[in-house]
Amino acid sequence: MNKQLLIEEVAVKLGSRAAATEAVEAVFDSIVRAVAQGTRVSVTGFGSIAPVERPARIAHNPQTGERVHVKATRAVKFRPGASFKALVDGTKQLPAEGSAIKKAPKTPRG
Repeated sequence: MNKQLLIEEVAVKLGSRAAATEAVEAVFDSIVRAVAQGTRVSVTGFGSIAPVERPARIAHNPQTGERVHVKATRAVKFRPGASFKALVDGTKQLPAEGSAIKKAPKTPRG
């Protein structure tokens, strides 16, 4: 699924393509800005996206065997949530309707 298909899926649920486009763009923009500033973004049931620091290191050129210095970099790491993993590996059933990652409402004790 690409971004346009995602927008179309959201538009079906919201009833408006313009609103869906604005919503998807806003969510992605907020996530990218937060992670770029060094903040971890966690969405319960979906996962977390966080910046990670990779230290400088010495690597080897596989063709020549020569040692190469690699600069320190920042990268992005995604860790799927437990609910997401369970849906993908089949231990949890994908609901026919509603949100796939939304927690079930708590049942009253009594």
